[in-house]
Amino acid sequence: MKYKMAITSLALMGFGNVLWAADPEHTGMADFQIAGDRPLDGYVWYPTAQADGAVGAHGNQVWQDLSVIKDAPIVAGPHPLVVFSHGMFGNANNQAWLAQALVAKGYVVAAVNHPGTSSFNKDPDQRRMLWERPKDISRVIDFVLGGAGIGAAVEPEHIFMAGHSLGGFTAMELAGARFDSATFDAFCTGHVDELVCGIFDGWDVAKTPDDRAQMQADLSDPRIAGFAVFDLGGTQSFSAASLAAIARPLLVIGAPDNIHGLDLDVESRALVAKLPKGTPYLEPASLAHFDFLGLCTAQGLELLKEEEPDDAFVCEKGLEERAADHALVADAVDAFFAGL
Repeated sequence: MKYKMAITSLALMGFGNVLWAADPEHTGMADFQIAGDRPLDGYVWYPTAQADGAVGAHGNQVWQDLSVIKDAPIVAGPHPLVVFSHGMFGNANNQAWLAQALVAKGYVVAAVNHPGTSSFNKDPDQRRMLWERPKDISRVIDFVLGGAGIGAAVEPEHIFMAGHSLGGFTAMELAGARFDSATFDAFCTGHVDELVCGIFDGWDVAKTPDDRAQMQADLSDPRIAGFAVFDLGGTQSFSAASLAAIARPLLVIGAPDNIHGLDLDVESRALVAKLPKGTPYLEPASLAHFDFLGLCTAQGLELLKEEEPDDAFVCEKGLEERAADHALVADAVDAFFAGL
């Protein structure tokens, strides 16, 4: 998409100083880079009591921006940490709206751009290596916990994760779900038109013995205490035994309205049926797959219809209706994580 949610260039240098205050009312933000063979970048949002210096971030002509204070000092913790994983060809900006809502409740939130499957990097070789996505999340947790200022203010016992679409698939792997090539191949043989089957086939996912071994490895991270899974894709690629054995709490949210190819009967609903009994599941009637993205601007839908008509659906009901859905999702996620 031409109108990717905007990225800032601010470098993360220690996440700011610690500021003692009883009533944080603002969102601090810093961006980060993690070096290595697979370089990562993204954002951290956190509570700050600093009131001046607010700027708009994460927006453009299509997407509404958010008010943040860059490199502001963090309010002293302890704070729970939530890490986000974006969907296919999305990016770390996509759930900034939810980050801000959680920051207002006292959370620290981090999001990463996954190489190969982000709107900024669609490299085919990195794209097929879906086993790297959960490792990205683990590396972000390492990085945040080790960072001056924010790392000291985070509660290691209260680390959570949320993932949308392919990010939901990533969340399930971190929770202990195991990719199983035989299970997925059998499903796709009988469902040749299924969206995820076509995507994974086109990406050459698990086509070689080495890749299958990497995909079928245990990619879980025991530090993550709970997960929120937003309208995921890829449920049928997991072994039933691994799903039934997941012991950590999950909240699953399905999007039944205007789902653009994701069949809830083989995705979110099927996932909950295979998870331990009592896994909470929400399916708000008004919620669409792309309502987990940010709010669109007043002219966003018309601008996309004019310049990128194939992408215009991402801003359908993208203003007041989406804002109401955002409030519902944010409340549900906060209540779920707060209860763990």
